[in-house]
Amino acid sequence: MLNPRRRLALAALAWAPLALAALPAAAQDAQQQPVHLLVGYSAGGPVDQGARLLGAALARELGTPVLVENKPGANATLAASEVSRAKADGLTLWFAASPTVTISPNVMSRMPLDPVKDLTPVAPVLSYYNVLVANNSEPYKNAQELVAYGKAHPGKLSYGSAGVGGSNHLGALLFARRSGIQMNHIPYKGNAPAMTDVIGGQISMMMDIISTASGYIQGGKVRAIAVTSPQRNASLPEVPTLAESGIEGLKGFDVGGWYGVYGPKGMAPELVARLNKAINAALAQPELQKRYRELGYDEWTGSPQKLAERAATERAMWATVTQGIVVD
Repeated sequence: MLNPRRRLALAALAWAPLALAALPAAAQDAQQQPVHLLVGYSAGGPVDQGARLLGAALARELGTPVLVENKPGANATLAASEVSRAKADGLTLWFAASPTVTISPNVMSRMPLDPVKDLTPVAPVLSYYNVLVANNSEPYKNAQELVAYGKAHPGKLSYGSAGVGGSNHLGALLFARRSGIQMNHIPYKGNAPAMTDVIGGQISMMMDIISTASGYIQGGKVRAIAVTSPQRNASLPEVPTLAESGIEGLKGFDVGGWYGVYGPKGMAPELVARLNKAINAALAQPELQKRYRELGYDEWTGSPQKLAERAATERAMWATVTQGIVVD
């Protein structure tokens, strides 16, 4: 008869994808091979931060290490491509930020993979929204004043982004179009240098993910104009939404993104179901929920089908916004 400690150990190992019959017997015995969770961005950014928080919680559910690996480059398609070529054994997964799945296929001239055909949706993780921030010396303090200023001074406003075709580029472009103003786009190699220039006054404003922008706002470095979510964000409750600005073209404005986990194509349905269950259990851990809420994220959990359907809907939506935009 097994002692209690041995029973607990076996129960934990039952969660691990390594325990599935698809893996070699030696790997099943060792139960030590880690899961590699690839991130298409540099360490320290919001996507990396989200992945590392999930990885720690997921390791507890799987009973095996989860190693987060940064593979930045080519709008995060390098990481996605590496996962698409991996064995379909559940040991190599991709922590995806939605732009690579929903925007990049519409703007990249040489997309190295087809996210629909070459990857397997595993689980949704989080939804996120941006906040529009401006340099403190700008004369407008809310969306109404910004739009009025933009109409009175066409072409004077400028906004930064993490690069051409990024979600904050296209979110700001959509805001400008729907509010009827002209703004000059200044692309940067990441959100951090763009934020530096907003603070320094080299550019007027930018949209940034709430989780990283909130520190600058609370520290008085930039002025928050509005969030892009349909409801106010719990971490910035005093900041209004663009949708509630009273501007006709911004009614119902709802532009955000999400994180999700994907695996290589050809994964066994049983393996996908096992990983999906483990990820949802990790996301239900109170300490992880608390941390994500503090960072301004919204809970978004569910099935692989839920992830695939949202990706398809947003890919079609961004196709209309990105016409004429090409990223080499």
